[in-house]
Amino acid sequence: MGQVEEIKQKLDIVEVIREYVPVKATGANFQALCPFHNEKTPSFVISPDKQIWHCFGCGRGGDVLAFVMEKEGLSFPEALRFLAPKAGVVLRQENQKEYSRRNRLLDILELAGKYYHHLLGTPAGASAKKYLLGRGLDEETISAWQIGYSPESWDELYNFLRSRPKSGPKYSDEEIAAAGLVSRKEGGRSYFDRFRGRIMFPIRDLSGHLVAFTARVSPEREAIEKGGKYINSPQTQVYDKSRIVFGLDKAKSAIREKDCAIVVEGQMDAISAHQHGFANVVAASGTALTADQISLIKRFSRKLVLAFDMDDAGQMAADRGIREALKQEMSLRILTLPQGKDPDECLRHDPEDFQAALDSAKPMLEYYLDKISRGLDMAELEAKQAVSEKMLEMLGFVSDRLEQDFWLKRLAELVQAPESILRERLSQKKTPGSSVVPKASLAEAGGRLADREVRLAEALFALLLRFPEFLPYAISKLEPEYVPGESQNRFYNQLIIYYNKSASLAYEPFRFHLEAQGGGDEILLDKLSLLGEKDYYDLEPAQAKSEAIKLIVELRRFGCQRRIAKLESGLAQAEKAGDKGAVEKLMAELKSLTDELRSANLDKQD
Repeated sequence: MGQVEEIKQKLDIVEVIREYVPVKATGANFQALCPFHNEKTPSFVISPDKQIWHCFGCGRGGDVLAFVMEKEGLSFPEALRFLAPKAGVVLRQENQKEYSRRNRLLDILELAGKYYHHLLGTPAGASAKKYLLGRGLDEETISAWQIGYSPESWDELYNFLRSRPKSGPKYSDEEIAAAGLVSRKEGGRSYFDRFRGRIMFPIRDLSGHLVAFTARVSPEREAIEKGGKYINSPQTQVYDKSRIVFGLDKAKSAIREKDCAIVVEGQMDAISAHQHGFANVVAASGTALTADQISLIKRFSRKLVLAFDMDDAGQMAADRGIREALKQEMSLRILTLPQGKDPDECLRHDPEDFQAALDSAKPMLEYYLDKISRGLDMAELEAKQAVSEKMLEMLGFVSDRLEQDFWLKRLAELVQAPESILRERLSQKKTPGSSVVPKASLAEAGGRLADREVRLAEALFALLLRFPEFLPYAISKLEPEYVPGESQNRFYNQLIIYYNKSASLAYEPFRFHLEAQGGGDEILLDKLSLLGEKDYYDLEPAQAKSEAIKLIVELRRFGCQRRIAKLESGLAQAEKAGDKGAVEKLMAELKSLTDELRSANLDKQD
């Protein structure tokens, strides 16, 4: 048994999900309000028998790993590491040495974090503690974020870590240095603490592991400190600053719940925001957001509010984070605080001011267009050219064609220029790093299969999975060509093939069959199995057959309509070409289909 299967087998999906939301037994399954979207009526179904879940409101579904990945915002390997301890499974890695080394570095950093936090409450950390309280942080917040203090000693942390752990292999100099906590003296073999006399802010990854620190100089040392006011841990095996968003481990649930992430500049801003009830706030830690950081936030919401100082339009245009957010199709807004305050100052003065600023945050491109055109006479040619040039450059980073179209129209109105000229200039621009991906046109979207037909097909399949004894009847009455949707049609064909071969239909063997085909249809099977148990659990066989007949009749009716439309198009072409033979053949087929469509009940003849 592979470790993935071992973890899944040892865990009960109902119990894992119950840790996040209340669940209620309904028939053979359990139901809950979906934790991934707001709803009043439960549409989230869990099968203890099949160990799968599916939400019929938002469409998400899968096994216990998929749930944890979705809920915690984890990658597949991260979800395995998250669930392994719950299942009592020790993960085996291809490179056990590297895996063990990573875990030891995380243990060292966690121990250092506890040590620093302990020192904050001692006389040595009294000044730092006074500073934090003076900045408005309370004891609960200081504890929740495990803020600490590093003593001024050159080797106090080093000596402490070298004496640990009390059992098992001691931490080596190389390991403590690899964690970014100490440095080796030039030309010597001894080590000294990297952080001395500083307030320590732990940095955690998405899973909550302590991976690094930001260290602020103590207030009494500011005047004499030769280094920077803030210094950070170096890049290590466990810390890559371009892949970490400060506070996201604490904010991810609130971001998903509110469907919005607020990004502030400083870590104190983020911590203060959480203390004042704004739990969906994270910090960029003074740098522009990277592509990886945007992708992390995007796991929880596509809506992003930047609470940065964006007074300078040139700064906005050059900001890599803004460009990356536009490329990744984030809905981006700019929050402007009153009187030029930073978020921490604003929150301490009056949290309602921060909420009001959040409520009035402008879409980024609207804010930018206002900035670059403010104070200019738009009747002047130079003003028109300057505004157009800057706005088109920014639009070059927008991936969504509909959003591009909207702002091109706004720009055309402002500069009083033909939209076609602006569109042409935008298409000619080769913006460095732009990656405009054309979206499907509205006509293409309108040409997709009607949702109703697909829902009918899925309802029929769900019914047949619940009552497989009616499969021979359905197969004899509904040809695959009447089933809409590529995946639904493929699923039905596989259903027929499997049933004709095995003369039975059980969930596990059929799922193995679908997995072997490599088309991903086992995911649709999971959804349909739960749909059948949800909607048809209490049906008697006679009721089930009656429902199957109705669904087949509807699918044939829609199928006939599609085929008639296709035949009419072919007939028009044949008549135009003067092909009498083709016309006669198409007319005969059209009459047959029209008669079938007019039939009051296609399946009462059995």
